Amino acid sequence: MPGRVGAERRLPASYANFYIGNDVVMVPVFGHGNDKSALKIIQEAFPDRRVVGINCRELVHGLGTIHGISQQQPVG
Repeated sequence: MPGRVGAERRLPASYANFYIGNDVVMVPVFGHGNDKSALKIIQEAFPDRRVVGINCRELVHGLGTIHGISQQQPVG
């Protein structure tokens, strides 16, 4: 887990909110010292895919990150 993200309230920042694509795993990062360790651990879990850190420090203010914005929209 990254350290606290958000000055006014604690935000749900988590490295587990990643997206697995065919050739790549996109991982949220937050400008925290744990970012590098998280990317390394996730790379070890997905040795056949490129792991890319995506800065989600601002995105997490919407209470989600990469996995959440990649989800399907239901038909109305």
